[in-house]
Amino acid sequence: MKNVTVIGSGTMGNGIAHTFAQFGFKVNLVDISEAALQKAITTITKNLDRQLQKGAITEEVKRSTLSNISTHTELTVGAKDADLVVEAASENIEIKLKLFKQLDEICKPSAILASNTSSISITQIAAVTKRADKVIGMHFMNPVPVMKLVEVIRGYNTSNEVCSAVMEMSKTLNKIPVEVNDYPGFVANKILMPMINEAIITLYEGVAGVSEIDTVMKLGMAHPMGPLQLADFIGLDVCLSILRVLQDGFGNPKYAPCPLLVNMVTAGHLGVKSGKGFYDYTSGSKELVLADRFKK
Repeated sequence: MKNVTVIGSGTMGNGIAHTFAQFGFKVNLVDISEAALQKAITTITKNLDRQLQKGAITEEVKRSTLSNISTHTELTVGAKDADLVVEAASENIEIKLKLFKQLDEICKPSAILASNTSSISITQIAAVTKRADKVIGMHFMNPVPVMKLVEVIRGYNTSNEVCSAVMEMSKTLNKIPVEVNDYPGFVANKILMPMINEAIITLYEGVAGVSEIDTVMKLGMAHPMGPLQLADFIGLDVCLSILRVLQDGFGNPKYAPCPLLVNMVTAGHLGVKSGKGFYDYTSGSKELVLADRFKK
């Protein structure tokens, strides 16, 4: 498998494209927006420059990585020759089902169709295709070029051959793949999201402030980032979406999202991507500043 198509050029999509291209794969990066694609290439270039400055890559690796990426706004053109497709579109079940129906028709019969979903059922996605045995989850962690883990999710009908191929391919990317079964949230988010939600509930109930909660978890639990800052980094809308998948999938009230989280997403305070969440990112400063509503 040498030809990879990545669907979606946002934070995860451009990171996945960057990683595959850096390790010698030919990558077609597909998005409906030409402006989004150009922004993605700019981001990839900046991230390569950062790697170069740290001595992690050479100038030749930077050049070859960028030359391995082609951009497309037409799915039919970008996906028709793919050996592997990695979908990294919005965490929205309707969007994903529509995409996989299209990919099943466009891609050659041997192509593996993977989703970078962080919570949506691979079995459900596979059911809209005629190749359920070749549909799998590849849940990369953000930032993709840096984080080692790939959560490889087997749908109910995913074949052993496809799972083995994806596990081995992940290793060629210098990643550590971990095979998990297809249940809501898989492993990473089934554990992480309730913790983030509990941190938001702790704030909502007035037990402690934003910086206090994050400091306790960083210094007391050796987390590199506090749960509220991490929620901002992931995107509060994504956190809310995953919690709702968990709540619907398990029918357990312990996964019910905190009302504060719901209100923040409704108000458009989504974290880093919107410039404001539990912290304020609008100043451009590297120093974290509490958002206005959380300042004492």
